Amino acid sequence: MQIGKACEPVTRISRVSSDRIEVRGRDLAGDLMGRLSFTEYFHLLLTGREPSDDERFFLDLLLVSIAEHGLMPSNIAARMTLAADPESLQGAVAAGILGAGPVILGAAEECARLLATMHVEGRDAAQVAREIHAAGAKVPGFGHPLHRPVDPRAERILELADARGVSGPHVALARNLRDAVAETWDKPLTLNVSLPITAVMLDLGYSPAVVKAVPILARTASLLAHLAEEQEHPVGFLLAAKAEEAVEYRDD
Repeated sequence: MQIGKACEPVTRISRVSSDRIEVRGRDLAGDLMGRLSFTEYFHLLLTGREPSDDERFFLDLLLVSIAEHGLMPSNIAARMTLAADPESLQGAVAAGILGAGPVILGAAEECARLLATMHVEGRDAAQVAREIHAAGAKVPGFGHPLHRPVDPRAERILELADARGVSGPHVALARNLRDAVAETWDKPLTLNVSLPITAVMLDLGYSPAVVKAVPILARTASLLAHLAEEQEHPVGFLLAAKAEEAVEYRDD
């Protein structure tokens, strides 16, 4: 479906009446509340069905893996926004989420497109790496400013995917890419958390379109934690002052 193109006016997510809230065909108060965890409910909302044991396990795992990563720019932006407007918690969360792109939050969307295309077209990892290198581009899911030579989160995801028997063709492609990238760039590049997250989700049967939903939801939880701390122990203006000190003004 083309975004923006008019289609049949239908939603299958929920409907509300005076005495009932129905979500994906289930009674929210009478069935879902008290039975489903939030992760299970998120899966139901996203896909229209309740998760299998493996889907629930890995959604939990992936949400935990990507939620928190210190005072990264999205958290700093949220804290500084709240410092400027302490009554606008939702605005501060939005400020953090607006920075949730491939540089700050991870290249999950790009990784999904790459792995899905490689799998469907039967592309060889070495050939793909050489083509990307020749174009002067970067392979999504590789490199990290801090975690070198390995991203511990990435290694743990792959380890658990193997242990629970969900590793499939996309996980294999991710591993093949790691070897191909090291050979093509003539040095090992960190396989960061984005590629294993994507590979496991695709092997579990999720569509590439929903992969980015996981890091966005996870990072929202982290933003709320940082903002709760900001309300009790404000550092937003200190962060702004440090930025002022760090950047030199030149009149040239």
